[in-house]
Amino acid sequence: MSRSTTPGSWDGPWYRVHTAHFEAAFLPSADEDLESVDNVDMFVDLKDGSRWSATIITLDQVEILMKRWAASGEALTGRYFWCADGLIVRDAGISNMTQVLAGLIQNGEFTQILQCLDH
Repeated sequence: MSRSTTPGSWDGPWYRVHTAHFEAAFLPSADEDLESVDNVDMFVDLKDGSRWSATIITLDQVEILMKRWAASGEALTGRYFWCADGLIVRDAGISNMTQVLAGLIQNGEFTQILQCLDH
């Protein structure tokens, strides 16, 4: 698995990033450059003990998938994109995604966007 300047550590297949407000566990592909990650499943544990999930994907990756589906016939020949608990971000990389998560917590939108797993 590739290493990065992103402040985090590996825990098996998970790349964990600890901040003052949360721990995020990302599941990148093996050998994927952490600052090029453009489609990743992840979990967030907040300090209050709650657990949240999301699939974070970049705009560019959505476009790539829709073009692929246009050729394969999936998703009405690429006419739409949908994924459960999806969060679309502009820029790739674990550090960028972590900054987005921190910003969502700071502005109070986090619980409206990510999927709570404590039901």
